[in-house]
Amino acid sequence: MAAASKHPPLLAEKGYTLLPEWAPQSGVMLAWPTAESDWGPWLKEVETVYLHIAREIAHREKLLVVCHCPNHLAQVKNQLARHNINPASLSLHVVPFNDTWVRDYGPLGCLGPERQLQLLDFVFNGWGGKYEASLDNEVTVRLHGQGVFGTVPLKRLPLTLEGGSLEVDGAGSLLTTTRCLLSGTRNRGLGQATMETQLKQWLGVKRILWLRHGQLRGDDTDGHIDTLARFCNPQTICHVACDDPKDEHYQELQTMAEELRALQTIQGIPYRLVPLPWPDPKFSAEGQRLPASYANFLIINGAILAPTYRDPADTQALSILQGCFPDRQVVGIDCLPLIQQYGSLHCITMQLPAGSL
Repeated sequence: MAAASKHPPLLAEKGYTLLPEWAPQSGVMLAWPTAESDWGPWLKEVETVYLHIAREIAHREKLLVVCHCPNHLAQVKNQLARHNINPASLSLHVVPFNDTWVRDYGPLGCLGPERQLQLLDFVFNGWGGKYEASLDNEVTVRLHGQGVFGTVPLKRLPLTLEGGSLEVDGAGSLLTTTRCLLSGTRNRGLGQATMETQLKQWLGVKRILWLRHGQLRGDDTDGHIDTLARFCNPQTICHVACDDPKDEHYQELQTMAEELRALQTIQGIPYRLVPLPWPDPKFSAEGQRLPASYANFLIINGAILAPTYRDPADTQALSILQGCFPDRQVVGIDCLPLIQQYGSLHCITMQLPAGSL
């Protein structure tokens, strides 16, 4: 596989420009699971996943851990210490939350016209009102009020939007899905043209690339792009690909692949598309199909944290991602426990841009 090309200077012409995930980071944000949350039945296994992620992040950058209450903070602090997580990299704060999917309610990092840093906070309504989210919707502003982000300004915006629904390349393109962003349960009455205008205004992109197909069984986000297709650099997109005609996803993902093949870079060149392997079906104890996706990786300073699922395809997936990111170490993280609640590694993390911690 050809090596990924160098990234061009980040676009920041007018207003604010959403930073791509590969931009330098100060740290990563996690909301630590609690026994009282939906993670209760799997808490021990899930905490093991969080500890593995925390260790890898703390080796390379800061780790911001959101705890539900003071007692929870004390428990998490002791747990991190027992597992020798680098204490110099840790920042623990108490902010009550409904759920741990910080990708969808954490702050989005942007650059201004003078390359100044700005954090954006969109409305989060529990994926279109599916779940209670009033506490989640206030997490970012409460962290900012505690001084966690220093003097970096935070701008609250009225659009209902989730971080997992956005992929940007830093060169003017935003990749997303119609099923999620045009959902009537998020921004009722907002058509595609109006949505595009607002995204361009607030995120500094020049164009929106829409996927109309691609949905994983068990995904309750209405098709977040971070489970389907990801920019590896401004010329390359990796994506989930189903090669089993008997699988219920086959036709939907074949059609999504056709959509991706029709897309071009902002310079008018077809994207280099990298298909990711398809893991064997994973099911809950109740028999529900779970959304195992190798696209749900996290880019951090010097590394890729990639989900694995105790599956024969894990090794191939890690190898393919290493080819997409030759300058970063690819680290596999067992995320089979996470998909019991229908998300994976990228969904529980939010990168924080350099200068924000």
